This record gives sequence, structure tokens and C-alpha cells, in this order.
Amino acid sequence: MENLRLNHENQEARSFIQQVYMWMTLALLTTAGVALAVSTSPSLIETLFINRSLFFVLILAEVLIVAFLSRRINKMSSQVATAIFFVYSVVNGFTLSWIFLVYDLGSISSVFFITAGTFGAMCAYGYFTKKDLTSIGNICLMGLVGLILASIVNIFIMNDMFSFIISFIGVILFVAITAYDTQRIKAMALSSSYSGDVEASAKGSILGALTLYLDFINLFIYILRLFGRKR
Repeated sequence: MENLRLNHENQEARSFIQQVYMWMTLALLTTAGVALAVSTSPSLIETLFINRSLFFVLILAEVLIVAFLSRRINKMSSQVATAIFFVYSVVNGFTLSWIFLVYDLGSISSVFFITAGTFGAMCAYGYFTKKDLTSIGNICLMGLVGLILASIVNIFIMNDMFSFIISFIGVILFVAITAYDTQRIKAMALSSSYSGDVEASAKGSILGALTLYLDFINLFIYILRLFGRKR
């Protein structure tokens, strides 16, 4: 009986993790599709990038959506959480459309595969390692605050060398954060809080997918800034 119970729990954990990666992948495809579609529409490009106020409104909306979903997910249904997550991926597609205008398409494809390989390797490390990554994750999260502040400063000084250093540090931070977040998601999958509770498991998988989605997007952007070929 004990073996049957453990097998059932392991199956539930695997199902949870599969849902996380399924939702993350669908959201990434949605973002990529929207970004590509926007980049081929002159009217949308003009609306977004000539009218800068709309672009910054969308950036603010992204921050608010992530904050709202992260804080209020337990008070909404899994269907609503899923819908909000995909609204976010669509909005992010609009704001990331500049990538297709600035960088060569072949370069974007190459960087995507580099990012996917790096991301996959760090997910595997975070999942299988026996080492507790909590301390590393906390250090990286503190470093992320510094990275954000440095990025804001660089908006005003526009220094290429400083931008290179920021991107290099960003890659290192998100490589480590990906492993840390994967380990946290594995712990969520094994948590008794989600055992047998389909609704809680569904909402947890959306939250996990959002976390890894953000890790992938940020890692991709920083690698693109380092190695991408501009048009």
C-alpha cells in the first residue's frame, strides 16, 4: 500500500510539472506569434513606437498583471488565472515586437535555440540536483534588484560598455534563477498542498509556468543583446 501511495504521489508530481511546462510553452508561442505579427504591421508599429506613451502603458500593464496574478491567484478560479496568464503573454508580444525590428531574423532564431538549450540545461540541473539552491536564489534575487536599477540608469547615460556588462550579468543571474525556480517548482509539485486538489494544482501550475516564462524571456533578451546581429 505504501508503494502504491508513493507511486500515485509521484505521478501527480509529474503531471503537475508537465502542466507547468505545457502552459509555459504555449505562452511563449503566443508571445512569439503576436510579436512577429505586430512587427509586420506598419500601422501597429507606428501606433506602438511613435506614440511612446502607449508603449509605456503596456509595460506598466505587464507589471500590474504579474503582480495581480501572483498575489491574487488563490482567490480566483484556475480558468481565470489561465486567461490572465495568456492576456499577459499577448501584451508581452506587443512590447517585444521591437526585437524583430532591431535584430536579424536568423540571429533571433540562433539566440532562441541557444537560450532554449541553456534554459533546458539549468532546468535539468535544478530538478535533479540534491543541493539546496535557496541561498543562491536569494543572492540572485538581490542581484536582480541591482540589475534593474543599473538598467534604469543606463536608459539615461546610454553607454554601450555599461549595457554589455548589464547584459552579461543578466545572463548569469537568470541562468542561476532558472535552476532555483525549477527546484522550487519541483518542491511545489511534491507538496501535499496540491495532492488530490485539482483546482489548487491547476492554479499552482499556472504560477509555475509564469515564473519559468519570465525566466526564459529575460534570459533570451540578455543573450540577444550580447550576441544578436542588428539589422
